[in-house]
Amino acid sequence: MKEREIVAALARWCYQHRAVVLLLWVGALLGLGVAGSAAGTSYKGVFSLPNTDSTHAYDLMAKAFPERSGDTDTVVWRVSEGSVRDGSVRERMEPALKEIAGMKGVGEVASPYAGAAGATQISEDGRIAYAQVTFTEQANGVEKELVEDVVDTAQGAERDGLQVELGGQAITLIQEPPAGMSEMVGLGAAAIVLFLAFGSLFAMVLPLVIAVFAVGMGMLGTSLLSHVTNVPDVAPLLGSLIGLGVGIDYALFIVTRHRKGIMRGAKPLDAAVTALNTSGRAVLFAGGTVVIALAGMLVMNMRFLDGVVIATSLTVVLSVLAATTLLPALLGVLGMRVLSRKQRRKLAAEGPESQESNGAAARWSAQVQKRPKSIALIAVVVMAALAIPVLSLRLGANDQGNHREDTTTRQAYDLLAEGFGPGFNGPLQLVADGAEPAAVKALVGVVSKTEGVARAIALPSPPNSGVTVIQVVPTTSPQSVETDELIDRLRGEVIPQSGEKVHVGGVTAVFKDFAAVTSDRLPYFVATIIALGFVLLMIAFRSLVVPLTAAVMNLIAAAASFGVLVAIFQWGWGADLLGLGKEGPITSFLPVIMLSLLFGLSMDYQVFLVSRMHEEWVHTKDNARAVRVGLAETSRVINAAALIMICVFSAFVLSGDMEGAMAGIGLAAAVALDAFILRTALVPAAMHLLGNSNWWLPAGLEKRLPHLAVEPQEDGPDAASGRASVPATGQASAARGSAVHGFVRTEHGEPVGDVVLTLAAPDGSQVDRVESLADGSYILSAPAGGTYLLAARSGMSEPWVRHIVIGGDPMVHDVVLTDLGVSR
Repeated sequence: MKEREIVAALARWCYQHRAVVLLLWVGALLGLGVAGSAAGTSYKGVFSLPNTDSTHAYDLMAKAFPERSGDTDTVVWRVSEGSVRDGSVRERMEPALKEIAGMKGVGEVASPYAGAAGATQISEDGRIAYAQVTFTEQANGVEKELVEDVVDTAQGAERDGLQVELGGQAITLIQEPPAGMSEMVGLGAAAIVLFLAFGSLFAMVLPLVIAVFAVGMGMLGTSLLSHVTNVPDVAPLLGSLIGLGVGIDYALFIVTRHRKGIMRGAKPLDAAVTALNTSGRAVLFAGGTVVIALAGMLVMNMRFLDGVVIATSLTVVLSVLAATTLLPALLGVLGMRVLSRKQRRKLAAEGPESQESNGAAARWSAQVQKRPKSIALIAVVVMAALAIPVLSLRLGANDQGNHREDTTTRQAYDLLAEGFGPGFNGPLQLVADGAEPAAVKALVGVVSKTEGVARAIALPSPPNSGVTVIQVVPTTSPQSVETDELIDRLRGEVIPQSGEKVHVGGVTAVFKDFAAVTSDRLPYFVATIIALGFVLLMIAFRSLVVPLTAAVMNLIAAAASFGVLVAIFQWGWGADLLGLGKEGPITSFLPVIMLSLLFGLSMDYQVFLVSRMHEEWVHTKDNARAVRVGLAETSRVINAAALIMICVFSAFVLSGDMEGAMAGIGLAAAVALDAFILRTALVPAAMHLLGNSNWWLPAGLEKRLPHLAVEPQEDGPDAASGRASVPATGQASAARGSAVHGFVRTEHGEPVGDVVLTLAAPDGSQVDRVESLADGSYILSAPAGGTYLLAARSGMSEPWVRHIVIGGDPMVHDVVLTDLGVSR
């Protein structure tokens, strides 16, 4: 109870001191903004793994060939007739290359027209040539205006019969949409969903403000941390992706509970405290599970992922902090305006609303209870069908060959592949340390004759370095299965037979090693986060079956979402419709990141759904009732939250980053399947089939486990409505928190909904009031066992009233309606 009092006290303080809280948050955001602008960023793009062959090759090359100071990009041109050596072509291209070389920020330009040294930059048929442009800065540091000038100057040399395209990392950056475009589109779509859900402009703004503060501070904090630790450049994108999703959702859950409390008669302050003490506690627990799932990436022992863990976890923590401190302050600013005008008028005219859920959610919940087997079977078949493509999952790397066909980078890639072979865009490097010249020459001869090799050549080595590099151009593209097989052939057969100590490197080899390491370590990673989630849910819900069900559902959701990912990005289904590029393998490191996010978000929905079921189970010990009411009262807000996440995640297709698009589509599919099929259909159906065993926990384990209430019941049956609990008089027992529940039916056994049932103390003071659900069920809360008055009204002039005695256990009392009224 002490923990609960702390949460309530914090919520009350933030609500009452809203000006101070708002100033602290705004000051923190502005302060981080100033610091971030002054410090800049220092993101790293290194994807190497320790103790892998490609890493050894990279380390040797870094030792012998110190990294150039700037990014190297490519200008490619092709003639439809004649040769690129023709005078008319040189007259157009050479001045353009000279002008580019003279631009401030360009270090050098290696032209194919520079004598014998450039001859290798012209294709054998003489129709395609390329020049290399080296900037003085790395891609992220090159001024956008300079890159645009290079592109305009190069393409300004075009004429009929002469095509000029450009490729490279710096060129890719200017093709990307404006920074923040995907976030703005996602926020806009989320705003529409929130307005439809709340019907209030002010209520709609609240979750968006929470998400903006959390994501903004998270990204600024990540940029500062990039100076003291290795943070990859993809980390801020993933941080904003997860931050927008959970930030909006967490605020949505709390605001929904707050509005419901006001509609049930509570004052805004009391409703805010209750919302934070119930849904706010669930948010704290859910946020903790997400962070734990993200931290599970550390099990992979991939240093590249450490920065991703930092960025995403920081944003989630800030989302939880904003939802539990900034949100109560904003609720205090709005007061009753958190409701729409229509709701305020209805509250004033009709008084507090019923505490029971009605409508489509209640009807669907009743259907799940009636037909659990058929609903579960349909859900399993759908998920299994969507998971089939995952059997074809292939990990690898994406490059500019996966860009859209209308981009200059994709066309430059295709021109180079056409003129110099598919493998030219992804050459391999065989790196030897201390090899004799004769041995290197012999190895070049053997490698050149190896199946899958287009050509192999020894590159000039720096004096006294002892390092030799053989560049190998495969006959197939970097993403093809045959190139992977060539790497295995070189490592497993050709190099061992040479007797030399040689390592195979290059981007293609690096991502192949990433895929191998990911495949080896992924089972341990999955086992770790599932085990941690199992323990947390077991402690929270005092059950072995609930966490076991959650673990199975998470695996099903993961398989189905990766099936969707494979179908779209690897098979190319719907890629054109979504504006994506060419199909290719799934990025090697994506499964780890996606599974962390997916398991964390799935746990969110499991917590919000089952916490309400558990609350009902503790109160009534009726599993069917608990599952039905829990689903009826949470499915609408869970579906709204899921729809918001789907909008936010899908918008990252517009990010211009292939990994971001993959993560966005994959997570959008995962959330859709999880919320609309698993949590809305399969989980409740399975829980109906399992019955009371859902809540089974060995007695010995029960005694040893610590107690953790995720979402405790509100203080008394009327805490949400603002009424004080009225103790029963007469035969009151010492039992606390009892209830009466049952069904309202006709004489023929048909359920009757919308019947008003009231529980009152013998002196006539109201204790609880509800309306029966669509399936006829109802539950009335009593603060203590004792004698009460139960009244039912169904369009009659006078209600039927009966004395009932509630003991320490919940009482079952069915009400049967006749043509004349209530019979019993």
